[in-house]
Amino acid sequence: MEKIKHRRLLVKLSGEALMGQQDAGIDPAMVDKLAKELFALREAQVEIGVVVGGGNLLRGASFAETGMDRVSADHMGMLATVMNALALQDSLLRNGAAAVVMSGLDMPQVCESYTQREARRRISGGEIVIFAGGTGSPYFTTDTAASLRAIEIRADLLIKATKVDGIYDRDPVRDPDAVRYVHLDFDEAIDHRLKVMDAAAMILCNDNGLDLVVCDINQPAALIDLAQGKPVGTRVTCKEARK
Repeated sequence: MEKIKHRRLLVKLSGEALMGQQDAGIDPAMVDKLAKELFALREAQVEIGVVVGGGNLLRGASFAETGMDRVSADHMGMLATVMNALALQDSLLRNGAAAVVMSGLDMPQVCESYTQREARRRISGGEIVIFAGGTGSPYFTTDTAASLRAIEIRADLLIKATKVDGIYDRDPVRDPDAVRYVHLDFDEAIDHRLKVMDAAAMILCNDNGLDLVVCDINQPAALIDLAQGKPVGTRVTCKEARK
């Protein structure tokens, strides 16, 4: 196996990634596939944190748009991420990986509460740490939670694993002439309003010198290729890093 360049990764999985070909919910076969890929990455001595979204089950922002109290709606969305995290943890454990769920919302009967030091300790010890419950506060997306957790655990790279093979200038599903970017800086992504991550998440990455890669989770060996430093998807860096 080629030399590993990035020893500690934070992988952001959208809730949609867990539903496979279904219209909603959790596809056990897809979760098992993702668990095996993460386990293979861990077997290559890569330290892994995972942030999961909850869009396959519930989007708090959508409920807020109907008139529901925003805080209540966001809490519902956070609970959806915990459900996804527990499903992923169960599959990891069944595949032989050591895994723990740490939540930004305190629910000790279900999973462990998040602390920065404990998360670092568990990751350094070889466990795959799945971060759920977002940041633990309303008004923040799981993209922002991913950026925050990546910085807190001192990840070498933040990977946003989606169903698209990178960042495009237009929606590639609606426009076949859309052009995929290979490399961007965060200022460009924000200025052009590219749908990468929300602005708060990108500002966190930019201010802390954390590179982001957007890739297709269904591309074979994408995660291990990124750990080895190979060009996959679209890479977003701070402007200084491009000079």
